[in-house]
Amino acid sequence: MKALVFHGLGRAAWEDVADPGIQEATDAIVRVDAVTICGTDLHILKGDVPEVRPGTVLGHEAVGEIVEVGSDVRTVRPGDRVLLSCITACGRCRFCREGMYGQCRDGGGWILGHLIDGTQAEYVRVPHADLSTHLLPGALESKDAVLLADIFPTAYEVGVLNGRVRPGDTVVVVGAGPIGLAAIATARFFAPEKIIAVDLAPGRLDAAKHLGADAVAVAGDEAEQLTADLTQGLGADVVIEAVGVPESFETCTRMVRPGGHVANVGVHGKPATLHLEDLWNKNVTITTGLVDTHSTPTLLRMMAAGHLPASSMVTHTFPLDAMEEAYDVFSGAADTGALKVVLGGPQHDALTVRMP
Repeated sequence: MKALVFHGLGRAAWEDVADPGIQEATDAIVRVDAVTICGTDLHILKGDVPEVRPGTVLGHEAVGEIVEVGSDVRTVRPGDRVLLSCITACGRCRFCREGMYGQCRDGGGWILGHLIDGTQAEYVRVPHADLSTHLLPGALESKDAVLLADIFPTAYEVGVLNGRVRPGDTVVVVGAGPIGLAAIATARFFAPEKIIAVDLAPGRLDAAKHLGADAVAVAGDEAEQLTADLTQGLGADVVIEAVGVPESFETCTRMVRPGGHVANVGVHGKPATLHLEDLWNKNVTITTGLVDTHSTPTLLRMMAAGHLPASSMVTHTFPLDAMEEAYDVFSGAADTGALKVVLGGPQHDALTVRMP
């Protein structure tokens, strides 16, 4: 088969690799119908995730069709159309029993495209398939459903839920890329008074307004002043960091009010300074986290009901074999205006009714 293989710092290629096969009785083999590229994939290419070894197939988000299952798989079978979660869960270890699937200690957590071959391929092996795949209704288009593999649950769980967004809050989202936009969309579930989006790119700020931001600002002094003006100098109740660079994290800690929450979602490749000399007496809560995807079934129902604006986030589509071109477009977002790029994605117009 063909797959996008990581070859070290800044290098990846769409090339021939061996077909995946069943290795454990809990595995499934999935034919990939639609896949997308994540900002974390760019972090891997930049060397920010050193655990990824050369020779690994990249990618951790996909929609596809089950073609083979191991003898212990019970909830899916060949022919099922499924969403592949970015997080693999055994369901048995201590962390899985607590719903912390991202910390799974029995061959799970974030492993696809990280510790084992991932989804940017024609076929992929999915360990622990019973808990790591989700059946999809036929009416849900693949290019929309694939956004539920990572960005929506990440933004919702690590940003909105960890940040404890509540009705009437002022929420600042620093970074209006795909994760930040998904945080804006899902923060609206909780009826905040206002959402402020911060970014450097005018196109992304426009997208933020389209998805529900009440105000936007260019990153820097303008954003901090706008937040102060809109909160009578108190600061934001919740600030969500969705960039992953030291400057953006430090900006978030300056914009939060006493007693507020900073929810870090961004993937950081460098140390960031925690200014405790300013924060020690402000009762600020700072959270970090890897997504657990416990919210995926809920978000799937919300999308199927038309309550998640997925289609507007997909700006570019490609055939699966245009992977290298898609990476160029996604990594050059400042020039191309790319938000999410989706490769593949056949249409499904009829509901699939599956009997138990």
